[in-house]
Amino acid sequence: MIDFYTWSTPNGRKISIMLEELGLAYRTIPVDIGKDEQFDPEFLKISPNNKIPAIVDHDSGMSLMESGAILMYLAEKTGQLMPPPGPQRWVAIQWLMMQMAHVGPMLGQTHHFVFYNPGKAPYAEERYLKENARIYKVLDTRLADVSYLAGDYSIVDIATWPWISRFERQRMDLNDFPNLRRWYVDIAMRPAVQRGYKVPHDDEDVPIPE
Repeated sequence: MIDFYTWSTPNGRKISIMLEELGLAYRTIPVDIGKDEQFDPEFLKISPNNKIPAIVDHDSGMSLMESGAILMYLAEKTGQLMPPPGPQRWVAIQWLMMQMAHVGPMLGQTHHFVFYNPGKAPYAEERYLKENARIYKVLDTRLADVSYLAGDYSIVDIATWPWISRFERQRMDLNDFPNLRRWYVDIAMRPAVQRGYKVPHDDEDVPIPE
């Protein structure tokens, strides 16, 4: 059994989707970041950086924070959704690092400056909207040649997809990026993705572009 500490954010949804894809038994423990529950001393023992998601795997005794590390751990634990050691694994790792270093941080700043605080920092809004478009173009170009970011469906797609699912907050039209749109809709139709998207709340449907 895995204890899964989460909230309804892209980083949280990475792990709920992964757990659903793998069919692992888990117990959801909501951490309401709007009420600063991430600063609870008991949670900080598991996630010292006071961020969700985090897990405790009672089978192995492992406690982990950071969504990328958790995805890699779960893939190695089950032998699924990550290429075996060799060149293709490094292809997957490089695109996973792209998500961790660029997709998440840059699109997250767009949410902060453009969606939650519009009109307060014009320079920041312009900067991050341009970076949105650049990142979307990088992903669209990659997906012109492959079905999924690392070739086969993997933790790389699971890490990246929840961030693209907030395309409306990012003021992005997926119709401008046809390869990315195809990839996004394909993943959105997966039953495990639809289940994982609703963790820890069941009041939000997967966004589908018009």
